[in-house]
Amino acid sequence: MIDQYGWSERLQRQFEPYAADGLLPGRVIVQQRGLYRLATPLGEVSAELSGRFLHAAAPGEHPVAGDWTACLPRPGEARADIRAVLPREGLFQRKDPLGGVQAVAAHVDVALLVASLNADLNLRRLERYLALAWQSGAQPAVVLTKADLCPNVEDLVLAVESTAVGAEVFAVSALEGEGLDAVRALLPPGRTGVLLGSSGVGKSTLVNALLGEARMATREIREDDARGRHTTTHRELVLLPGGGLLLDTPGMRELGLWDADEGVSAIFADVEALAGQCRFSDCSHEREPGCAVRAALERGALDEGRWRSYVKLQRELAWLDRRDDPLARQEQRRIWTHRTKAFRAHLKQRDRDR
Repeated sequence: MIDQYGWSERLQRQFEPYAADGLLPGRVIVQQRGLYRLATPLGEVSAELSGRFLHAAAPGEHPVAGDWTACLPRPGEARADIRAVLPREGLFQRKDPLGGVQAVAAHVDVALLVASLNADLNLRRLERYLALAWQSGAQPAVVLTKADLCPNVEDLVLAVESTAVGAEVFAVSALEGEGLDAVRALLPPGRTGVLLGSSGVGKSTLVNALLGEARMATREIREDDARGRHTTTHRELVLLPGGGLLLDTPGMRELGLWDADEGVSAIFADVEALAGQCRFSDCSHEREPGCAVRAALERGALDEGRWRSYVKLQRELAWLDRRDDPLARQEQRRIWTHRTKAFRAHLKQRDRDR
């Protein structure tokens, strides 16, 4: 059974130490509030963390949907205790509300970034998803839903393609079946995709269309702002008729970056190439002479919104670095203390000159 869920010889080699202890491999196919459903060689079983693993593992090390685990079946029951998690690849992480790190999905090959072709299409939010996708190691692809409700599909696809450089972009209509074959082709047997996107963009409808059955609950979007409430309350890995695997996740409107330097660089390669052309290597891109970024903004070669998005994401990453580095925090305080004193001195001098 586990072969159809992506089990491979490489995973088998990684699992050998656990097999020697009498444990079985199991992939997390459902994750919901500390309870799990695993696909194992014995079939599907319900599972929970063993007491030792629960207390020894950090929160970010607890299993998530898509994870491969080492579990111990309970005799005579369709239940098991999870003892360990195998090394992860294709891992999606985000900041949690307390400022730590939260794993979202593991062993992902393809990241399907879902956005709706309605009033809620937001390129700046899409850039955040792209940064996380590139950082995870998964191949991103953008799926634009509700094409049947959009009068200017081609224009919006072109706008998204200019933002999602290096990622394929698909316009689909789940209700009419338009574009679904292209999405299915991204998920051949044994390959795992994850759906990421805000609430109400049609992720569950897309899953149902790819499955050919109404397994996921769906809800109509609100007419006043074209947005919707999330209907998926748990993370589930579903097996598609063609043999591919698809992970649905609860809607995440605001994604906090976590260690996504490489991902940001991947989607803003054009901006960083411009920055490398500035006269000064430490250019702040504000008033320095010979600033290639300011010149590109002034002549319209660089979109102002895209530049602001890049600056915002870089500030988030810098904040994370300072938070984890006492010396960096101290240096930042010194810089801002100096700037504040200089600004106050400027105000005093201005008042004296009046």
